[in-house]
Amino acid sequence: MPIAAAVSSEMRHRGLLTEKRPSRLTPEGLALVAELGMDLSLDATCLDCGGREIVIPPVLDEAVRRLAEIMETGPGADMALDQSRCTPETKVRRVLALLRAGVLPGGSLLLVGDDDMVSLAVAVVGDVLGSPLVERLTVLDISPEILGHINEVAAGHEIRIDTVEHDLRRPIPDHLRDQFDVAMTDPPYTPEGARLFLSRAVEGLRPGAAHSVFFSFGAKNPNEMLEVQREILSLGLVTNGFIHNFNEYEGSGILGGSGFFQHLLTTSATESPLEAEYGGPLYTRDKRSRQREYECVSCQARFPVGPGAEWTSVGALRANGCPRCGGGPFKPRQLVSMTEPGESPAPEAAPPVASPESAPSAPAVPVQSLPPVRENARGADGFVVRSAGSDDLDTIASFETEIAKVSFGDDAIDDPQRHRARLGRAMQKSRAGMYVACDPSGAVVGWLWMSINKNTMTSDQYANVRSLAVSPVERRTEVAELLIATGLDFADEHQVGEVTGRVYSGNLPMRALYEKFGFDVTHMAMRLRLPNQARPVNTDR
Repeated sequence: MPIAAAVSSEMRHRGLLTEKRPSRLTPEGLALVAELGMDLSLDATCLDCGGREIVIPPVLDEAVRRLAEIMETGPGADMALDQSRCTPETKVRRVLALLRAGVLPGGSLLLVGDDDMVSLAVAVVGDVLGSPLVERLTVLDISPEILGHINEVAAGHEIRIDTVEHDLRRPIPDHLRDQFDVAMTDPPYTPEGARLFLSRAVEGLRPGAAHSVFFSFGAKNPNEMLEVQREILSLGLVTNGFIHNFNEYEGSGILGGSGFFQHLLTTSATESPLEAEYGGPLYTRDKRSRQREYECVSCQARFPVGPGAEWTSVGALRANGCPRCGGGPFKPRQLVSMTEPGESPAPEAAPPVASPESAPSAPAVPVQSLPPVRENARGADGFVVRSAGSDDLDTIASFETEIAKVSFGDDAIDDPQRHRARLGRAMQKSRAGMYVACDPSGAVVGWLWMSINKNTMTSDQYANVRSLAVSPVERRTEVAELLIATGLDFADEHQVGEVTGRVYSGNLPMRALYEKFGFDVTHMAMRLRLPNQARPVNTDR
C-alpha cells in the first residue's frame, strides 16, 4: 500500500493522475498510455458498477447522504476490535444485495455484530422507498455505544430494531436461537473471528437448508483465505455468490480499504460447533503476541513495536516519528525474541516420538559432543522452540519428506528412512542449528535447520536456512515466524553478516515469510527439461 500510494503521488505530481479521488488518468496520462501502446479498452470491468455487480440507483442517493450524516454523529471505530466503518455507499449496496437475493422485503434479519450500522441502512433505505423492508430486525453487538446510537436513530423511523448487548464469545441467547430467516455479519479479520461470528449466525437461523448468511471480510493472503474458507465449509455452509472489492472501508490499513462480500447458504449439514463459550484468539491484536523490530528508513535505527513496547503499534511509531532523527518511514524487520533474561528454560526434550517398527535405529548422539543447548525461545499459547534431539528424528524426517515433495515434485526422494539416516549422520556430527517447535503438550509441530557456511571466494561466513517446515496447526504462521526468529538469533550468535535461504518458486507462503523478515531475492534457478532424455537425478540436497 505505501508503494502504491507513493507511485500514485508521483504520477499526480507529473500531471498523469487527477487530484480528485478516485484517481483517473488526466488527458496527459491518456496520451502517455496511447504513446506506450497500452490498450485499456480490453478491461472487462463493468464501467457502471466497477465489478461490484450492484449499482446504486439515483432514487437512493438520498439514503447515501442520510447515512453519511448518521456516521458523522455516531461512535468512532475501535481499531483494537478490528472495526473499520464501511462507506455509506457500501451500506446501501449491502441492502440492495439482500433485495436482489430475494430475502427482503419481509422476513426476519439478524445482524451478528453491527459496527457498520447496516441495521440503520435497512431502516433508511426503507424510509426513502416509502415502505419498511423487514418484519423483524435484531442486532447483537458488544458495544453499548453502537447499540445506543442505533436505538437513537431508529426512534426517528417507522421501524423497530431490537438491540441486544451480547459478547459473541458466548452462545447467543436462547430466545434468539432458531428464529431468523437471514443473517449478516462482518467479523474480526481473522479465521477465528470468521468462525465465531458465522457460528453465532448459524445459531440464530431457522433449521433447514437454503437460509442465507451474508458474510463480509477483508482481503487477506491466500493462506489466510484458505483458513477462512475451511471454516465456512466446516460449518456446513456453501457459497452461493462472491463479489471481490464489494465493501469499501474508511481508513482501514488492515483491509487495504476494501473487502469481499460472500452470500452463503445453509445445508442439511449446517450446525454450529461452538456451543460453549469461546476463549481463544479473536482479533488481530490477539494474534500479535510478539514484538517486532521496525527500522527507520532515514537513519536505520531500530525500535521494538508490540505488546509491552513503548509503541504498541507501528501506527503509533509513525505518528511519533523516529525518536532518533524525527523522520521515517519504517520497514518491518525480524520478530523480537520472547526469552526473558533469567527465565528458566523449558525441558530440553519433548516426549519421545514413537518410531515405526521398520525404521532403523539412528546412531546414538554422544552427549559430550553436543554444543551447549541454546536457551529456549517462547511464543504465543505456549509454543516453544528448542534444540532438536535424536528422539525427534522420525518427526523431522517426515518434515524433510514433505519439503522434498514441495521442492522437487515427482523427482522428490520421499522415503522418510533415507531422510532419517541422513539427519542422524548430520546430528551425530553436530546438532547446532537444528531446532524444533513444540506445542504446549510437547508435540513437535515445526522444524528448522540452519548451518554456518563459508564463501569459497571471499572466506566470509554466512548462515543458510537449510530446512523449515510447520505442521498445519492453529497459528501456523506464528510458529513459522518463531522458528525464523530463532534462526536469525542463531546467525547473530555466530556473528555472520548474511543469511541465505533457497525456496521453490511456487512455494508462495515460504517466499512471503522470507520477505516479511526483510530477505531480498538475489538468485533464480532455471531449469529446462529436454525431450527424450533421462529424468534429472534428485541429489536430495
